[in-house]
Amino acid sequence: MKTFFLLPSAFCLGIALFCATAAAQQYPSRPVRVVIPQAAGGAVDVAWRPIAQKLTEAWGQQVIVDNRPGANGIIGMDAVAKSKPDGYTLGTGFTSALTINPHVYKTLPYDTFRDFVPVTQVVINTIALVVNPYLPVRTPKELVALGRSRPGDLMYASAGAGNMTHLAAELMRMETGLKMTHVPYKGDTPAVTDLIGGQVALIFATAPSVAAHVNSGRLRLLATCGVKRSLSWPETPTMIESGFPKVAVTGWWGLVAPAGTPQDVVQKVSRDTARLVQMPEQRDRLIAVGAEPAGTTPEEFSAFVKSELTKWERVAKAAGVYQTQ
Repeated sequence: MKTFFLLPSAFCLGIALFCATAAAQQYPSRPVRVVIPQAAGGAVDVAWRPIAQKLTEAWGQQVIVDNRPGANGIIGMDAVAKSKPDGYTLGTGFTSALTINPHVYKTLPYDTFRDFVPVTQVVINTIALVVNPYLPVRTPKELVALGRSRPGDLMYASAGAGNMTHLAAELMRMETGLKMTHVPYKGDTPAVTDLIGGQVALIFATAPSVAAHVNSGRLRLLATCGVKRSLSWPETPTMIESGFPKVAVTGWWGLVAPAGTPQDVVQKVSRDTARLVQMPEQRDRLIAVGAEPAGTTPEEFSAFVKSELTKWERVAKAAGVYQTQ
């Protein structure tokens, strides 16, 4: 005759918590894939790869970079949303992908908060107004004067229609009344390549995607777009200082996980990543490419993303690119 014993509920709960803790201690036990919704060489890619290498060393497991560019980050973010929520697929969600796309596309294959768990804000990106050196301008005011003397002739690039780099230019157009022609690209890298080649005249770009070209003289930096001067270019005035108070834009990106990813895993990834980006070596490297380390908790990142959703909704409506859902 078989005898069955019923375990007390408190004991069962204790076993479950023990198992969850053990699982967190063992994570990661195999390679972790991080999807970057940009082409190799883009702003997020440049900043993330050295961090990924440090995580590889810390975890003893390979952190694999998986570039999935296209459609303002939609392709890559959709891949993350549809991944198994076990902590072995993460994504780098940035301003446009998480907080602008919901306002400029009628339909999206993902929802920022339904399909993702915020992990940590990794970086704050300087947004820079840069031009091809063939333009005879060295300040934003000179650029505006040139544009007014040749209405419609100035062509500006963006990393995609509805992207933050597009809306930053729209803020300038609204404030100045300039008539410029928009040329959208599939990401930072091809846009910057054509700017260097002279196919377009200017771009509001994330600093990591243009810093090397500015430092080499292949592009000319006119201003940065934060509310205070960039740590990377402290001698360069902001757009606000240059007389354009409404053109204040800051980029950012962070790690997200598919909805349903265990919270203990989310917390571990958040803690380890935040610790690494604040190390002096990583901090100095990020500043050198036009970025600043963040390293927030999942709760702080969640609150920040919510505030950004509200802000970019206002900008999208003002720019005339807002799409009702």
